[in-house]
Amino acid sequence: MTLKLGRRSFADDATLMMAIVNRTPDSFYDKGATWAEDKAFDRVAQVVAEGAEIVDIGGIKAAPGAFIDEDEEKDRVVGFVARVRAAHPDLVISVDTWRAPVARAACEAGADILNDAWGGADPELVDVAAEYDAAIICTHTGGVTPRTRPFRIEYDDVVASAVADTTAYARRAIAAGVDPSSVVIDPAHDFGKNTFHSLELTRRLDELVATGFPVLVSLSNKDFVGETLDLPVGERLIGTLAATAISALAGARIYRVHEVVETRQVVDMVNTIAGRRRPQRAIRGLA
Repeated sequence: MTLKLGRRSFADDATLMMAIVNRTPDSFYDKGATWAEDKAFDRVAQVVAEGAEIVDIGGIKAAPGAFIDEDEEKDRVVGFVARVRAAHPDLVISVDTWRAPVARAACEAGADILNDAWGGADPELVDVAAEYDAAIICTHTGGVTPRTRPFRIEYDDVVASAVADTTAYARRAIAAGVDPSSVVIDPAHDFGKNTFHSLELTRRLDELVATGFPVLVSLSNKDFVGETLDLPVGERLIGTLAATAISALAGARIYRVHEVVETRQVVDMVNTIAGRRRPQRAIRGLA
């Protein structure tokens, strides 16, 4: 389906790179490399030059840590969104938040997408998306509390749970007034899941694609990759790209990433092999 993300629309065969920009001092991956606003702004310019269609700006790390209230989250995100919007008027800006007041302020500043990593923990988030004609990412977390790690969580069938919960969230967003073409679902690897759950979701991602909603995957350097290969955060790129290839073959539409160029090449190669994309050039044996 055609995908409408705020001010921009994308054809039904488009695959999109969503580059991660952390406005936090304690990100698990970059350890605060873009905590300073100018560093974060430089990161935006870099990923745009690399071809990212979307930037995802977050003000709180997902893992447990120091409590960050709504005002502090707004201070980290809202002014920065406005700065990015002024510099990149056509860029799709996503804000990684589960809080409706933060989402509202971010939309006022120019955000196009509300990326709710915590599965609808704030039920008013869908109302904000509807009010501002923003897109929304509907995730599956198994009902865990925001910023907590899963502990011995069990599912009869994790994929069935992800399908049921994300589509229910999507239907609730549409009922609230969100444009159906602006609703995306995300199985949320690692969130409310152990490594076996995330591997199962990757293996059966086509079942989420079959719902008809565009599917986003956030695989980049996740713990399920690290545990599978017994590798630390800085050494998970190859494993991430392997999971990306499987997800691309299944039909994922949006890829939330740290490494834009490498992910784009993998996704394009897989989709070309799958017959969904033509080679950029093909002269071998013809000229």
